[in-house]
Amino acid sequence: MSNLAQQLQQNNSVQQKEVQKTTVRRHVKISPGEKVLYLLLAAFIIFMAVKIITVQAAVYDTNKEAQEVERNIQKHEKVNADLAMQVDELSRYERVWKKAKELGLNLNENNVKVVENR
Repeated sequence: MSNLAQQLQQNNSVQQKEVQKTTVRRHVKISPGEKVLYLLLAAFIIFMAVKIITVQAAVYDTNKEAQEVERNIQKHEKVNADLAMQVDELSRYERVWKKAKELGLNLNENNVKVVENR
């Protein structure tokens, strides 16, 4: 029986040793220097995100202004083309001759001088 008692004691001690083998989790502490580095990294990321958004907003505004200027240029070009067409219509020889007759002017062949284009 002593042999059996020894086996029981050995089994009890083995079971106790197994209970003691549980792993203890240690919490990894972050040093104050690492905290500062993480804080600086987070601040840098936030700063860059805000900077990118600001630059994109400025680019959007500039593009919007450029399109507005382009629209104004096209509008003025159309007005200029219309005015050039009016000048061509109003400066036709027949119209000028008709207007001169209405104002009482007559054509004197001796007073007409031909101007050459240079």
